[in-house]
Parts: sequence; C-alpha cells; structure tokens
Amino acid sequence: MTALAWFRRDLRVRDHPALRAALARHDHVVPVFCLDDRLLHGRFASGPRTQFLLESLADLDRSLTALGGGLVIRRGRPEQEVPDLARAVGASEAHVTAEVTPYGRKRDGAAFAALRAAGVEVHEHPGLTVADDVTALATQDGKPYSVFSPFHRAWLATARRDVLETPRRLALPARVERGRVPELRELGLVQEVVDPMPGGERAGRARADRFMRGPVMAYNDNHDALARDGTSRLSPYLHLGCVSPRAIEARCGDEEGAQAFRRQLCWRDFHHQVITRFPGNAREELQERYRGTLDWSGDEEAFEAWTAGRTGFPLVDAGMRQLLREGWMHNRARLVVASFLTKELGVDWRRGEAWFMRLLIDGDEANNNGNWQWITSVGTDPQPYFRRIYNPARHMARFDPGGGYVRRYVPELAAVPGEHLGEPWSMPEELQREVGCVIGTDYPAPIVDRKAARERAVERYRAAAGASAGGRSGARADSRSGARADSRRL
Repeated sequence: MTALAWFRRDLRVRDHPALRAALARHDHVVPVFCLDDRLLHGRFASGPRTQFLLESLADLDRSLTALGGGLVIRRGRPEQEVPDLARAVGASEAHVTAEVTPYGRKRDGAAFAALRAAGVEVHEHPGLTVADDVTALATQDGKPYSVFSPFHRAWLATARRDVLETPRRLALPARVERGRVPELRELGLVQEVVDPMPGGERAGRARADRFMRGPVMAYNDNHDALARDGTSRLSPYLHLGCVSPRAIEARCGDEEGAQAFRRQLCWRDFHHQVITRFPGNAREELQERYRGTLDWSGDEEAFEAWTAGRTGFPLVDAGMRQLLREGWMHNRARLVVASFLTKELGVDWRRGEAWFMRLLIDGDEANNNGNWQWITSVGTDPQPYFRRIYNPARHMARFDPGGGYVRRYVPELAAVPGEHLGEPWSMPEELQREVGCVIGTDYPAPIVDRKAARERAVERYRAAAGASAGGRSGARADSRSGARADSRRL
C-alpha cells in the first residue's frame, strides 16, 4: 500500500506527525512538495524567502534519501499536481500538516476535494504550531481570543502531544519520477539579500541546539539587547517547519529565561489563531473602528528613505539595513521601524507589511500581519495608540546603549561620539567635520520632525476614532428612523 506525505511548511523529518502516520499505515510513502506559482509570484513574492525554501527542500531531500527514499518535486497547482501524483503511484491516502492561513486553507480545500475525487483519503495532522489545534482555544462563551494574555493562560493549560523521533526507514514505490529542486533563477526570482542564514533542518537544529544549551537561560535579560542579540534566530526555521515548534517547547525548562522564550512561542501560536479565526485580517484591520478611517500618507520619498535605511534616525536605519543585508531583523528593531513608518511617517501599515514580506526569510503571513497590526494599534493590542509611538533615540539609549548595533549596520556613524549617536544632527558642525560625518552629506538629515510628526499621528488616530464613532451613531439613528434609513441605503 502507498500513501503521499505532502510537505508544505513542515520541511523536516524529526517530530513530523503526518510523515510518521503515513509510514505507520503504508509500505511505501511518497514525500512530495509542490512549488505553487500563485505563492512564488503572488501577493508576497520573495526571492530571499524562496531561496531559503529551496535550500530547505534540498536539505529535506538529503534527509529522506538517507532514510531510503527521497523528495518528489512538482511544480504547478497543487489541486492538479498532487492528485495526479497520487494516481500515478497508486496512493490510497494523503497525509498533511494542517494549515491555518487563508490562502493555505483555500488551497487545501480545492486540493483535498480533488484528492477525494480520485479516491484518496486525506488525513490532517498537527505540527505547524506548539498546541495541536490553536483554533480549539476559545473563551468560555466559545469566541476566539483577540487578546494575548487570556490566550496565553489557556495555551499553558492545553495538553501537549509527545515529540516524535526521526523515522528509521522510508521506501518509495518503484519508478517514481522524482523531479529536482530548481535554482532560484529558474523560478523567475532573484536574491536581494547579501548575507542570509542558510535554510534547512540541519542548520535549524544546529542553531536550536546552540541556543537551547545555554543562551536561552539568559533570554529574559538579553532578548532585547540589540548589540548582543540574545534572540534564538529560529524564526526562519520555524516558519518553514525546518524545526518543530513543539519539539523546541519540549526543551524549555522551568528557568526564567526558558519560560520567557516559551512565551514567544505562544505569541506565534496566538497570531496563527488570530488569522485562522479572523481571516479578514490578511487585508484589513482587526479593529473595525480603524477600517478605512485612518488618513494614510502617500509620501513616496519618505517610504523609499525608510526602505533604504536613509531616514536620518540611526536606530531606524540600522534595522532597515540589517533587513537588506540579512533578510532578518532583530524584533526590537522591527517594532521601532514599524512604529516610525506608521506613526511618524503616517504610511499605511500594509505597505510595511509587504516590504517585510518581500525581504524577510522568516516572512510568515500570520506573524508579520499580527505584529504590524499590533504596532500600528489597529490589531490585537489592547493598549491605546499613543503607547506605541516609539522614540528611536530613547529606544537606542535603552536597548543599544553602547551603539554597537547602530555602528555595525550604519558604518558612516562609526566615529560619532556616543552622546550624539542617537541624534547625530545634534552634533556641532565642527564636530561633524572632525568625525567625518557631516549631516546632510555623509549621513541624511532627519526626514521628519519627530515632535510635529507625533502630534500629527495623535490627530490622525483621534480623527479616525471620531469618524468611526460618528459612523456608529449614524447607524443607530438610521435604525431608529425605519423607512427613511432604508431609502437612503437604496
């Protein structure tokens, strides 16, 4: 008997429930990955992330080959390619890791229907998140969580499945056309990142081992320290499932640092729960009062300066240049640059979301969308908007006090004295010439006056909230006026 193991965002052999279930029930298992052009060239096309994907697929193929099998590569629409493969190998079942994103669920709906029409039973398994089914976590009245803290409490109380070991053996049926992992250029994409992390389960597990053996213990103290970078940098490997989130959580002890890191894994599950239960979040604000009411700026020069790391605000520029160099950015810097774009520059959060998704090798729709909405104060964040207007200089003083992070990514500021590094335009002109950093020549002058920009942001949000409240009042008046309201709607 033969089954398919359809890989998607679970590119590993260790702790893989779908793969293990297929192997437990069948003599032959065909592992398959389908390159879908609708994703490769869709709304969030990304050369850097696709390169990471291709490296991860090549690594997965090596692991499966070592087990006696190998990875079958197909390119096209999964609802066509996967059923065709099932028919060709005589598969009676297909085992997959359950998806949560709106596109993933829509794709699976079509593909599962086609598989069943071909006589193939489809079995979904956990593995994408720590908790088996994040959608099963709900409030006492059955509603989905839109605030993290109560979700976290429910998440901690949820039973966990056992972590599964790597299978010992895998056998492909005879005469399977395996295909090959293509080059990035063959897919019509280009690598835009200079120095990204390598993809694959081996690289992910090696990084996880290094982090969990020591640095995780100090995570609570070091995760926001920009120069030391006490983060795990596991996000790209978690995104594509090169490492198992459940297996990582199982290694978290009771120490304060380990539990602080475990909380970050919960944030990932939370964002996946939100986008599953609120699929409209993929394109619009979770908070209805801000849908279509915020007056976003169309300043293209400001947006381009932000993307290039040329805003004149050192911490913002350091974060954006790290993204351009590595395809990754420290989370504290992500918050600062996102706050700056949406609050100080007044640019629509969706533009920032799309730029991140273009370059991030860990670009995950659920997490990226959730974090952009959180910092823009239009998503799950219960705090008022003015709590999320971050001052880059103050954040630098707190999280990069020695300036190591800024100097690493903005080398033209290398000789600027520490007391001026957060606001280099404050240097006297003579000192600027002395240290070789003349503002406006060697490094940009600030593209915006922060005090004025903050005042505009406050007014923008006040106006949006007022417009929303007015709309609700109008709706109540319409409902009271009966037929007059109906005639206006017509």
